[in-house]
Parts: sequence; structure tokens; C-alpha cells
Amino acid sequence: MSDIRFDNRVAIVTGAGGGLGRSHALLLASRGAKVVVNDLGGSVDGSGGGAEKAADKVVDEIKAGGGEAVANYDGVDTWEGAQKIVATAKDAFGKVDIVINNAGILRDVSFMKMQEGDWHKVLAVHLNGSCFVSKAAWPLLRENQYGRIVFTTSAAGLYGNFGQANYSAAKLGIVGLAKTLAHEGAKYNIKSNVIAPIAKSRMTETVMPPNMLEKLLPEFVSPLVAYLCSDQCEESAQTYSVGGGYVSRVAIVEGAGIIIDGKGGHAPEDVVAKWKEINDLSEAKPFANMTEAAGHVMKGALG
Repeated sequence: MSDIRFDNRVAIVTGAGGGLGRSHALLLASRGAKVVVNDLGGSVDGSGGGAEKAADKVVDEIKAGGGEAVANYDGVDTWEGAQKIVATAKDAFGKVDIVINNAGILRDVSFMKMQEGDWHKVLAVHLNGSCFVSKAAWPLLRENQYGRIVFTTSAAGLYGNFGQANYSAAKLGIVGLAKTLAHEGAKYNIKSNVIAPIAKSRMTETVMPPNMLEKLLPEFVSPLVAYLCSDQCEESAQTYSVGGGYVSRVAIVEGAGIIIDGKGGHAPEDVVAKWKEINDLSEAKPFANMTEAAGHVMKGALG
């Protein structure tokens, strides 16, 4: 197997001033990528901003290691900010090949206590930000007939978590976005995949003990990201759980299902009578796209 390299590739990494983003940026740069290090410089809850030191520090680290990088301080949560991030890459390096959507914030609160601003801001950064930056880069990726996009979801999005309704909704929305871009980008050699990482960061430091965090360094996540960004990667529309050396594919699956005899009409009692079979996942399988999933339903319904 040949070494994974990124010579002559240009990568954008959002939220790269620390944690996972910094680790991704450093690894890609060490293997030849020219990197735009994007970081707004705000706090974990999305307030503040304008502190350029985080992005600048990572750029300095990359340059000290012999790599090429530029900093960008725009927010991902606005259309204009996303356009400026991509413009930074084009102005500095002439193109974009890789987009790693990593920027994120937390405003954890129970659903009962959640305010409108808590909902909108978290979705704006995570879901809108992932969309806006990818959309801004999309014409360049299509023009080059090459692209690798890595999105960041979470176990909270995949499975839900108390006190994170806003974050969970945004993170699962990202999975749907990534899968659709994988289908739309296929003929242009644009691969789109998702990671669900668990790693030491500003966001996890408040909820996990130090002894556990030390086993979940960002550097254990970045190798998967690098592979998904590489020429060698042929996977697309996939989601991977990763952390502490653990890596596994995650899939939405559908059971074999049953048919309720509708000759006499359907009633709630018919559903109840078949409830055990309806919930049986012993023969569950994933589907590649919506058409395949709908076909499964229609085949069962029409016989």
C-alpha cells in the first residue's frame, strides 16, 4: 500500500484553532497539503470572536514543520463567511480539493429551558455552517472533477442525548446533508463522508473526567479523516464512529418488515398484532439511497 500523501492538494479545515480541527490540519499539512486554518476564535458557546491567535498559532506550527498554511477568521454560520473562507483558499493556493467541516459550539440545556437563540445558533454553526462552506467550495470541486468532504456528526445526533436537542438535531441533519452530497457529487469524483468522533476538546472537557480524556486524544481520530480525504478513498455516503483507536462503520438499517393484509382494511389492532415482527431487526440491512429503500417498501407492499 502506498503512503497517503496530499501533495498539491488544498484543504480547508474549519474550527481548526484547537482540538480535532488542529489535529486534522497538522496531519494533512505534514503529508503535503496546503491548509486553510479557519477559526473564529470564539468561546465554546459561540460568543465572542475576533481572537486571531488560535488560527495563527496552528499556522505557525504548520510552517515550523515545513508545511504551507494560511489563517482565516470568518464564521461558518453565514453565507458571506463561508464564501470568504473558500476565497482565502483560492487566493492563497488557487483551488480547493478537501473540505473538513469541523467547527462547532455547544449550548446544552434541557428542552424545557431552551431559548430560541440556543436552538438557532447551534443549528447555524453546525448544520448551516457545514452546508455553507461545502456549498461555497462545491463549484471548485466540480470544476476540478475532484473533491473530498468530511462532515462531523456525533453520537448525540445518531442516538440522542439528554439536554442536547439543538445539537442532536443539527448533527443528524449533517448526516442527511453528507449523504445527499455523496450522491450528487459521484459523477464529479467528489466523495462525502461523516465521522462521529469522541475526543478530548473544549466541548468534552466539561463533561468527561481527565483520565478518560487522556485516552481520547484528537490524534486518534485524524488518521481516519486523512484517509477519507485521500485519493485512495473510494467510500462515499458513509458514517464512521471513531475515538481512542476504535473505528467502526455506522449505518441506518431497516428490518425485513412484514405485510399487513389489507383486504379488509388496516386498523391499529393489525399493527399491534404484528408489533414483534415489525420491531425484528434480525435480518436488517442498510440501503445505499432513498430509491433503494423506497423500492424495498414497494416490493413488500406490491408483492
